[in-house]
Amino acid sequence: MTRGVQGERRLGGCVKMCPMGNTADQIATQRRPLPSSLTKDIEQAGYYPALVADVVASAVAGDEVVSHLVHQETTFDHDTVRRHITVLALTPTRLVVAHADDYAGEGGHAESESGETLATAAATATATATSECVPLSVVRGVMLTHVVASPATYVPGSLGRELTLTLGWGAVSRVDMVPASCGDPNCEADHGYEGTVTTDDIGLRISADADGEPALAQAMAFARALSEAIGR
Repeated sequence: MTRGVQGERRLGGCVKMCPMGNTADQIATQRRPLPSSLTKDIEQAGYYPALVADVVASAVAGDEVVSHLVHQETTFDHDTVRRHITVLALTPTRLVVAHADDYAGEGGHAESESGETLATAAATATATATSECVPLSVVRGVMLTHVVASPATYVPGSLGRELTLTLGWGAVSRVDMVPASCGDPNCEADHGYEGTVTTDDIGLRISADADGEPALAQAMAFARALSEAIGR
């Protein structure tokens, strides 16, 4: 008997033996590759690119990627440097959000500024990658906050050198409370509190000085594409 076969396929009066395929290979065959521009941006970020690309491709699930944004953020926790990466991919029907970060495993230390524990951290680190697919029909808002230095000399069309992109679809909400008043400056009664509820599911800060002008332009292009998609 021939080994390494999965089953039989009957063609007329003949029997054809089908070779056993690897599950990962079958998934890779069925999966449409990510756009080269998105793959390039993930690789340039340099944060576990193979893992991040696989997670994004799995979440996109073969859909066409209309626009994307790759943002890497570095944070400092005492003497520890931590990196995170967020990938936003817009398809014709969904907003795909992927986020990855890592932490030191047992017996290891996160990457220090001096780099002394870098080898130990690489050997013991554990990465966590999460993806979320949000239907465009439930995306409630795209908010851009532009930071402009020296507004008196603002150049039309420049839109500043820093922006914060905030997206909301109702999964996370922020409540801002302030003391209520009746408008009478002499009133000392307690009127309770009033506030506003704002959806704040994800926020990314992009700076031309820190991330480069192409990253800033890409963030604005992605925001425009997403705004157009949810406005249809």
